[in-house]
Amino acid sequence: MANDQVKQKLQAVQQAKVTPAPPDPARTVAGWLEALKPQLALALPKHLPPDRLARLVLTQIRLTPDLARCTRESLLGAIMQCAQVGLEPGPLGQVYLVPYRRQGVLEVVLIIGYRGLLDLVRRSGQVLQVASHIVYEQDDFEVVWGTDERIVHRPRFADRGRPVLAYAVARLRDGGTDAEVMTVEEIEAIRRRSRAADSGPWVTDWGEMARKTVLRRLCKRLPMAIEAQWAVAADETVRADFALGGAGPWLDLPPAPSAGDADAGASAAGPDALDGVASAGGEPDAPAAE
Repeated sequence: MANDQVKQKLQAVQQAKVTPAPPDPARTVAGWLEALKPQLALALPKHLPPDRLARLVLTQIRLTPDLARCTRESLLGAIMQCAQVGLEPGPLGQVYLVPYRRQGVLEVVLIIGYRGLLDLVRRSGQVLQVASHIVYEQDDFEVVWGTDERIVHRPRFADRGRPVLAYAVARLRDGGTDAEVMTVEEIEAIRRRSRAADSGPWVTDWGEMARKTVLRRLCKRLPMAIEAQWAVAADETVRADFALGGAGPWLDLPPAPSAGDADAGASAAGPDALDGVASAGGEPDAPAAE
C-alpha cells in the first residue's frame, strides 16, 4: 500500500514538471548591456543616453533574433558606431544592424541608411540642400557635364517602368553645386559586394539603398565633419576593436548575466559565447559598398 502511495506521488511530481521555455536571447543581451551601461555612458553623446540606446538595440534584436547570436564584440562594436555618429537603429532607417555570417560565425554589420547619410551630410552646415532620386525608364531625364553642369529630371508618376539610374545633387553654402549619377548596373555591382547583399535593407528597401549608394559616392567630394567622414568610411564594416573605460580591447567585458543562460549558450559554442556563438573579432573580408 505504501509503495502504491509513493508511486502515485512520484507520478504527480513528474506530471507537474513543466519543460522550461528556452531563454529569450534579447533578455540575455539586456542583462549584458545593463552591466556595460557605466562604461557605455563614457562613450555615448549626451543626446543618446545608454537606456535609450539599449532599448533601441533590444527592439532590433526582437525583430531580428539572429542579432543576439552574433559575437558580442561585433554587437558592441555596432552599438558604439551608432553612438559615435549619433545615429539610432530603428524604424527611421538611420542605421541598420544586420547579422552577417563569416567563416561560420555570425557578426553584426552596421549599415548606414539613406536618412542617416542625409543627416550626416547636413551636420556640417556647409551643404544647404541635398537630395537623391531614382530615374525610371519613362521619366524625362537630362544630364549635362562640363563648365555648365546641370541635371533636369521630370518624373512620370504612373507606368514609370523599371529603374535605370540614380542621382544625387547638393547645393553648397558658397553657391557651388555638385552631382553624381550612377546606373542601376553600377549600383547592383556595389550591392553584390555588400555583406548584406541578400538580406537586410538591400532586400527590404532597395530604393532607399540605391539612393544612399549614389549619395555616398557624392559625399567623397562634399564638405563634411570629421565624425561624418569617419562614419561614411566605416559603413558596412564589422568593428570589434573598441576599448571601453581605458582598458584594453574587451579585457573587462562582464560574463553573461545569467549562469543558466550562459551555460545553455556555451554548450554549443564554448565558454566565451554569447547566446550560443563564440566571441570573435576580425577585420572585414570583403570590400564595403562605395
